[in-house]
Amino acid sequence: MTTDTVTDVFEEHRPVLLGVAYRMLGRLADAEDVVQDAWLRWSGADRGDVREPRAYLVRVTTRLAIDRLRQVKARAETYVGPWLPEPYVTDLAATEPDAAERAVLADSVSLAVLVVLESLSPLERAVFVLREAFGYPYAEIAAMLERTEAAVRQLAGRARRHVDERRPRYDVDPEQRRDLTERFLVAAGGGDLDALMALLAPDARLVGDSGGKRKAPVRALESADKVGRFLIGVTARGTWDTLRHLEINGGPAVLVLSGGQPDSVVQLDVADGRVQAVYIIRNPDKLRSLPVG
Repeated sequence: MTTDTVTDVFEEHRPVLLGVAYRMLGRLADAEDVVQDAWLRWSGADRGDVREPRAYLVRVTTRLAIDRLRQVKARAETYVGPWLPEPYVTDLAATEPDAAERAVLADSVSLAVLVVLESLSPLERAVFVLREAFGYPYAEIAAMLERTEAAVRQLAGRARRHVDERRPRYDVDPEQRRDLTERFLVAAGGGDLDALMALLAPDARLVGDSGGKRKAPVRALESADKVGRFLIGVTARGTWDTLRHLEINGGPAVLVLSGGQPDSVVQLDVADGRVQAVYIIRNPDKLRSLPVG
């Protein structure tokens, strides 16, 4: 391959590699580092025996992500307060014309699922991501991870059961989520506790991630009453400035700007026409890549 061809092939597959790495790590900066390391491996490798560049690159990226995941898990033990994934700007409607495929991808990259994936072992997480999000056959995953197919099937089954048992139930219909998000913002921004309570499920929860660098609840808030009163208190203090709508992790979300800079991201999980969970990401390290213009 010429230098241009080597670069072109890698760039063709970069979105998939970033998708794998992000779902593995839940951190965009770490995912980008892994993809960069994969590029260095690719550009310096003897590619004479590489028949399927995509499979080769996914294998390299997955192994690098497993190594990085083991490192960041150690860092996570000292994280202050609840942890949420770094928000990842998506546009699934533009890239995935098939509604069913969009729903699968949205689910695999959702905040709720990524939080659950944090409790899997690195190998379980790799198998889950490759199988559930990207549809790789067990035999290919086994080759990538240098495990037997039987072992991979066992890892996949264990990971799937774990995710199914712990994943919150929510609807992925973007229109319903967008509608409830709009009504939620109007009620919270207007200080209307009654209207807000009518939108919240009785067992609604709020998870705030600041990493100890901004004000946020140090524990998840449980119950509609606690969530509603907290949100009314936040908006009454004028914390919500300019609001910008965008798609985060496969679903509608709101970027809150203060002084033209990202202050927080707010996203809702919705089921049965009610808000089941409110996610607020305020850690400034996780907001740097978000578009403000």
